[in-house]
Amino acid sequence: MKSKITNYQKYYIISFIFFVFSVSLNGKDDLKSMSDYLNHIIDNKEQFAEQKGREITSLKNLLEKKGSSLEYEYEINLKLYNEYKKFKLDSAIHYAERNMQIAEIQENEVLKYNSQINLASAYSYSGKFLESQKILNTLNSKDIPKELLPQYYETFSRFYEHYAAVSNQNKYYQQVEIYRDSLLSVLEPSSFQYKINIAHKYITQRNTEKATEILNDLLETESIDSPEYALITHYLGSIYGMKGNSELEKKYYTMSAIADIKNSIKENASFQQLALIYYEDGDISKAFKYTQSAIEDAVFSGVQFRTAEMSEFYSIINASYQVTEAKTNSQLKTYLVLISILSLFLILLVIYVYKQMKKLSRVKEELSGTNEKLIGLNEKIKGTNALLNERNTELWESNHIKEQYIAQFFNLCSAYIDKMEDYRKNLYKLGINRQFDDLMKRLKSNSAVESELEDLYRHFDMVFLSLYPTFVDDFNALLADDEQITLKSEDLMNRELRIFALLRLGINDNVKISGFLRCSMSTIYNYRTKMRNRAGTNRDDFEQLVMKIGTINSKKN
Repeated sequence: MKSKITNYQKYYIISFIFFVFSVSLNGKDDLKSMSDYLNHIIDNKEQFAEQKGREITSLKNLLEKKGSSLEYEYEINLKLYNEYKKFKLDSAIHYAERNMQIAEIQENEVLKYNSQINLASAYSYSGKFLESQKILNTLNSKDIPKELLPQYYETFSRFYEHYAAVSNQNKYYQQVEIYRDSLLSVLEPSSFQYKINIAHKYITQRNTEKATEILNDLLETESIDSPEYALITHYLGSIYGMKGNSELEKKYYTMSAIADIKNSIKENASFQQLALIYYEDGDISKAFKYTQSAIEDAVFSGVQFRTAEMSEFYSIINASYQVTEAKTNSQLKTYLVLISILSLFLILLVIYVYKQMKKLSRVKEELSGTNEKLIGLNEKIKGTNALLNERNTELWESNHIKEQYIAQFFNLCSAYIDKMEDYRKNLYKLGINRQFDDLMKRLKSNSAVESELEDLYRHFDMVFLSLYPTFVDDFNALLADDEQITLKSEDLMNRELRIFALLRLGINDNVKISGFLRCSMSTIYNYRTKMRNRAGTNRDDFEQLVMKIGTINSKKN
């Protein structure tokens, strides 16, 4: 009986043929083909995620078997935990917690230690460091069964690796190496886990020759596109990056990323490295694509330390990508307009020449009249150009006045806030000099700074709305119907509107915005993200549309 080929299998076969065919065309120089193939499967990575989901569903169906024992449930839960660990951490945590309950019921110490280590590992990947550390601190290596020691030491090593990445404290990497050494001491030297960890150790020691030798040997033993293959090629990419061989670095990171996608491994580092490399090379499009894919995977799986590593870099790449895209679109529009004008001109010219050739013998006497008409037309064009220049001058003057007026406004308000700061320092001096009566009198006006800030924002609102009187209505028009901003009767604008008012004025730096509004950069970022999510149109175009609010049009006669 012939087995049916699923849609996923068809897609995988076609993708594999596409990859092999592309590589065969390029021979050894296959980096471009591999990169194109990576882009192809990124665009279709949900196919692999769906296959992963079907495999997980098959395991879940085994839990519905009637009359199954707790030992049976524990084994199925353990398989589900391993499937979910680098796919979706919330689910991995769920099955690890359930196995802890089963181990308690069974009073089985080995199962209990195993489930505790698994849960601590999942907590570590998901950024729940306090919960992970709490479990690990209850474990003693002397009590751990021998067969669980490798898992125990690796969990500790990963915990410190994740914590160091999130906290940006390099001192914790020393703990990573200490626990890696302990892990190596309990592993079988012939095992894959031992070889990959000793290779990693050599990399941290910058002993790239030994690390390369071990990894190349492993590469020949592991099947292509397996999770182990992804890890090996990732380390090889790291080695060639240390050596300054950019082509091989890209090649191996690309191979690793391909294997990660095909195995639906959402906790991946190769995309992050590829994004950094292509960003430094100036290929913003690829850097953006890989960064976006990495963040999507990290957010989906809940791997917090990957999200933390990529978030700041993503904003930089995204900004560069948006600038590049805007510049490219602008150039394309310009070229299109020029080509259209040229084409139209050529068509008209051909028609004109054709007619003139036919009429040449009959219209010589009209030539002078035609010339006069052309002269008149040229005069009109000159007049039109002069009018356009006049309007452009008026627009420039208008914008210049706005810039000067707003700059003066900000300087005035900033100076006044500095005065309030001097006032606070004077209070401090009174306290130092023990002039408590004077101090108490001045402290009665403890709301002075807040009052002046409110006054500053009120003046800002008035000036801004005098420049752009329809800003609030136009801004609400960009939002979904159920996401409209409703102001209090006494307010002209609120903080959300002021953030985008500053953006409309060309102040796009979050540092400057946060300084003016007296709030953290993360608050500004969250407000901007929140408003994009409330947009009634494409959220990616939201801020560009805000920049068009109140655009000055030419005056009508």
